[in-house]
Amino acid sequence: MIEVGEAGEGFRSGFVALLGRPNVGKSTLLNQIIGTKVAITSPVPHTTRTRVRGVLDREDCQIVFVDTPGIHKPKTALGTRLNETASHTIGDADVCVFMVEANSVIGSGDRFIADRLPAGTVIAVNKVDRANRKQVLDHLASAARDLGIEEAEYFPVSALTGDGVPELVEHLVSRMPAGPRYFPSDTVTDVPEAFYVAELVREQLIRHAEAELPHSIACRVTEWEWPRIRCEILVERESQKGIVIGRNGAVLKAAGIAVREQLAPGAYLELFVKVEKSWQRHPELIERLGY
Repeated sequence: MIEVGEAGEGFRSGFVALLGRPNVGKSTLLNQIIGTKVAITSPVPHTTRTRVRGVLDREDCQIVFVDTPGIHKPKTALGTRLNETASHTIGDADVCVFMVEANSVIGSGDRFIADRLPAGTVIAVNKVDRANRKQVLDHLASAARDLGIEEAEYFPVSALTGDGVPELVEHLVSRMPAGPRYFPSDTVTDVPEAFYVAELVREQLIRHAEAELPHSIACRVTEWEWPRIRCEILVERESQKGIVIGRNGAVLKAAGIAVREQLAPGAYLELFVKVEKSWQRHPELIERLGY
């Protein structure tokens, strides 16, 4: 293992921010680049609620990729916090990667984000696996015309299949300044283990619970005495508690099994559901949840 700060002559390092609208594929791209799961994913917008760092370490370079919440028009205190988290990341990054979708038109939400991005931003046109060659070329032209980012460079990619991702990564490596290793060479993320487990629980509940519920769910680990892990699941209304538990506990059981499969052997996961009325609208509780 190479320790922090150790780097040979010509070593490059830096931070890359992944930005875009909700559900554009930022977390999937991060996992694809790192080669392992460091961020939860789901088909539901606003799955990512905080900055998640993934570390790509090579002999010549270390890049810290920062996954961010999707930028959107907020309706709650949580939504405002998510936008602030993403926006603050822009100024800290050496390079911004702005993701748009190859299978949808450039819209006002994309232009809202583009107006806040610096010259030299990299545009990743994602989901090329869902579009034909002409659609991808048309979308690249549309992005270049409509986004108005100076000195932008464009890369068609599929975060899901990995197509085009190596070319994107090589370009980002070339953009990194000379610098040290920020993390030991065997680090893939700096997300605390307890927070990651809570996120795994939330990911599985999103996948197993009803469609209208995911935004009302928050999870936090309240006890950790390995192999016993106690995770608390917050919902906003009493009626939602039954949905999360499911008939005869089916939803909670399915989520727990799926999470345990991703943990070290022997883990004992306890899940509890608690009602915290309208938690999304209370900044102090949002802060305590780590968002």
